[in-house]
Amino acid sequence: QVQLVESGGGLVQAGGSLRLSCAASGRTFSSVAMGWFRQAPGKEREFVAAISWSGGSTSYADSVRGRFTISRDNAKKTAYLQMNSLKPEDTAVYYCAQSMYALTSSSAAAYDYWGQGTQVTVSS
Repeated sequence: QVQLVESGGGLVQAGGSLRLSCAASGRTFSSVAMGWFRQAPGKEREFVAAISWSGGSTSYADSVRGRFTISRDNAKKTAYLQMNSLKPEDTAVYYCAQSMYALTSSSAAAYDYWGQGTQVTVSS
């Protein structure tokens, strides 16, 4: 059984930075892609970023490209999301997800395990 535990969320002013972490246990972490999604109040869950099994390939939503960076440490079974230049519209619950596949995907259907989420609030 896979467990994903996010940490690092909080309250930050616009223009600030946060680093989210996702610690995984269970299935072989190093063989599958990892992703981050977010859900703002009253909105559907949306793709933020994904990273392939090796870390050699990444993909981002247009809204965060150039501001957010996804990375992973397979030895620590942990994925990260570095968020810079945060905007109020980045406010959401952020979810870490583990893919069923080795390569990146922006579709939630490709991910079969999800964390409980961590709140990120950006004040103006």
